Amino acid sequence: MNYISNMLLDLEMDPTIAKYLSIVIMIFFIATICIIANFITKKVVFRVISHIVRSNKFTWDDMLLERRVFHNMSHFVPAIIIYYFASTFPSYQNLIEKGAIAYLIIMGLIVINSVLNAVNDIYQTFEISKIRPIKGYIQVVNIFFITLGIILVIANLIGKSPLIFLSGIGALSAVILLVFKDSLLGLVAGIQLTANDMVRMGDWIEMPKYGADGNIVDISLNTVKVQNFDKTITTIPSYALISDSFINWRGMQTSGGRRIKRSLFIDTTSIIFCTDEMIEKFKNIHYLSDHIIDREREIAEFNARHEINRNNPVNGRALTNIGVFRAYISNYLLHHPGINQEMTLMVRQLAPTEHGLPVEIYAFSNDIRWAVYETVQADIFDHLFAVVQEFELRLFQNPSGNDLKAVVEESRKVSMVREVEH
Repeated sequence: MNYISNMLLDLEMDPTIAKYLSIVIMIFFIATICIIANFITKKVVFRVISHIVRSNKFTWDDMLLERRVFHNMSHFVPAIIIYYFASTFPSYQNLIEKGAIAYLIIMGLIVINSVLNAVNDIYQTFEISKIRPIKGYIQVVNIFFITLGIILVIANLIGKSPLIFLSGIGALSAVILLVFKDSLLGLVAGIQLTANDMVRMGDWIEMPKYGADGNIVDISLNTVKVQNFDKTITTIPSYALISDSFINWRGMQTSGGRRIKRSLFIDTTSIIFCTDEMIEKFKNIHYLSDHIIDREREIAEFNARHEINRNNPVNGRALTNIGVFRAYISNYLLHHPGINQEMTLMVRQLAPTEHGLPVEIYAFSNDIRWAVYETVQADIFDHLFAVVQEFELRLFQNPSGNDLKAVVEESRKVSMVREVEH
């Protein structure tokens, strides 16, 4: 700058004006160098790096490019130039150098954040990322570097050693624990969730307390994001998955079968012993013919062996329409293409209730997809609702308005007949 000032003085310029003009020229010169250097870095060096990255067979460096790691590093060049030329302004040299160093630290933090995000993106390309996500740990490392960077910036600006601030952290530990309470709880929860393999990316979880029922789309330090089946997003604190209970449907998804557990309620007044006509009709049902023949033989042998008088149907053993219906359901499910035959399959009676006798179907579909599962379940019960009357059974149903209307109309008809007779 002295050289520029001397040149201006040689032109017989006023010394005061020459002093300020030389400062303006020097600032303009430094700014021009910074602009040129930044242009070369971004338009030349950055393009060369981008070409090399995109043309090779590796994919991890593409993540660095997408996270703008190299782009952010280009901001170092102007700061280094300004720091180098700080000595040309002796009165402000210390302030300019501190500002340049602070800017370098801040940009360093941005670069580190970009690199850590790129590392997480690279890790997510591997299958193990669905089982062992590291986003929470990446955020912990990021918080550490940000805290360290803030300490370095403050120490640089006030001209003190960073160790002074580090020594004061012990006294501020209570405040730090309060400020970072959720982060610390999330870190501990994240370690437990990962170590115990409690949740993974893509798991279907159900947590009614938080209104969550859907698939996990993100696991971070503080939160777990669940995309519900209505496409809404529920955010759950990570530590809530440790402290509260939730349902993880992963076991069902990996088993290859989805449970069907539903009951038919039979009107108990329709349960009777099978007559000979009913038995002959049942023998013509495809899924029952062999069962009826075997059961008839078994019952006949039992009654003959014990010399039971069958003139009264109460004596000895006999077929009932509800028993035959249960056998039909079992054989029907055994031959159903949508039922997993390798898993539990059972048709059972539950305790009678005021709604009748529950006949429960307990089985598993062989397709875990929601729509397919519902279709299989609906097809089974559509069929059973239609065939139940073939066994002279009635399903229980609370009286509807039409039922009451029919009773009233029948009463009116009876009354009218009586009036006519009288």
